[in-house]
Amino acid sequence: MATIQATRLKKGMLVKMDQDLFRVLELQHVTPGNLRGFVRVKLRNIRSGTLADQKLRSEDSVERATLDEREMQYLYQDGEDYYFMDTSSYEQIHINSEALGESVNYLKPEMTINVEFYGTEPVGIELPQTVDLKVVDTVPGIKGATASNQIKPATTETGLVVSVPPFINNGDMIRVSTETGEYLARA
Repeated sequence: MATIQATRLKKGMLVKMDQDLFRVLELQHVTPGNLRGFVRVKLRNIRSGTLADQKLRSEDSVERATLDEREMQYLYQDGEDYYFMDTSSYEQIHINSEALGESVNYLKPEMTINVEFYGTEPVGIELPQTVDLKVVDTVPGIKGATASNQIKPATTETGLVVSVPPFINNGDMIRVSTETGEYLARA
């Protein structure tokens, strides 16, 4: 049983509380004046999909869910389900969009990623640090524009909207951070 201190929790982690699995959606460290600090955590129950708010003292520890990872290829989306195939056994599984959360914005067909399993149950995916996405809609670039502090919105092939410099045009490939959702560079 691996435990982790409440202050060391990170967004996206899977924790076990009262025999249920929860994914950390948001967390905030609060230090009110002369009182003891605490961590306010917003969690989603993996099995039921319900949201829960938890207030943990800084010294509290939480059981971290032990996950197995298998390399799988993302195949396609059908309604709310995303389908993956094990690259060694060709076995197919599906994961609900609620369990995947914002990760769906970075999924491209035939992409190879690690799928996290708790026992035999698929509970989420581990994305690479960056993904290259094609810009499908943005306002036209300004001739002679340089990478100054001007930005414009660009919609990618997965539906993710990213703020990009003015020289990015429709059809350009851009590199996006999966952790922050920010534009990093042209790909």
